[in-house]
Amino acid sequence: MLLGRTAASLFWMARYMERAENMARLIEVSYRISLMPKPFRAHQDDWSSTLKSAHCETTFAEKYDVASQANVIQHLVLDRENPSSIRCCMETARNNGRAVRTALSRDVWESLNATWNELATLRVNQLSSDKLPGFLDWIKQRSMLFRGAMLGTALRQDSFHFCQAGAFVERADNTARILDVKYHILLPRGSGPGSSIDRQQWASLLRSVSAHRAYRWAYRDASYQPWNVAQFLILNPAMPRSLLYCYDWISNKTLAEIEREYDETLPCHETACETTWLLKNANMEKIFQDGLHEFLSDFIARNNRLTSEIASAYNFP
Repeated sequence: MLLGRTAASLFWMARYMERAENMARLIEVSYRISLMPKPFRAHQDDWSSTLKSAHCETTFAEKYDVASQANVIQHLVLDRENPSSIRCCMETARNNGRAVRTALSRDVWESLNATWNELATLRVNQLSSDKLPGFLDWIKQRSMLFRGAMLGTALRQDSFHFCQAGAFVERADNTARILDVKYHILLPRGSGPGSSIDRQQWASLLRSVSAHRAYRWAYRDASYQPWNVAQFLILNPAMPRSLLYCYDWISNKTLAEIEREYDETLPCHETACETTWLLKNANMEKIFQDGLHEFLSDFIARNNRLTSEIASAYNFP
């Protein structure tokens, strides 16, 4: 059985790597929308909405007065005082990996360490508008390299399963938040679901989670109907970033393995299974009737509860 400190380091190492990638995707949403012709843009507060989605509005307000593109990118990418910035996420992931270096394969550690060493040299003047997309792509690629090294070289034992739990908890949280910021915050005033503006934003959202082509394969839908996009990212069991896929993996392939290995059922296992059951039995018509924002807010609260229960169950410091 892993020590609580080791399990926590593995869980948060993978979670912060996933968060860095997700932050890059979230920034890409706003960046793509900012490039749209004015009638297709959400409203003047696109970048403020990004801060809200990332839960970084408080730390941002402590340093900046205006949510301009430059200020928001600085805060979400390089700000050392923002624990959710890409720089801080990568640094925290690397520090957690270093703390459990002997539990990692050489490939996993080198992917972490090389990424941090390169990122540490990055300066603000290297993030001009024309260079931002390339940087965001690099972050996503480095996260994928870490994930590939983990999947390809790690023994399938408790250390691997704690990493997977952290990654999928974070991924589910991101999908829920990015859906919420699109539908609840970025929908233009005076435009309803199904408008041309709305469809443009759904297409942008799909690209931000690398699901644009997968969505077209699944639905053959050139119009990006909000109903179908929401269903794809919430309830599609084959979409790797959907809420259902993430929780099916958490409950049946990570926590279930830890439960079998440690031979004990704890509240976190029950919460994961309950959330998976709710998603498998959810109905998009009812979700939209009751409110997509309310559904996503409830899911995020459940996801946060699961994190707390995992930490308590396995003695995270």
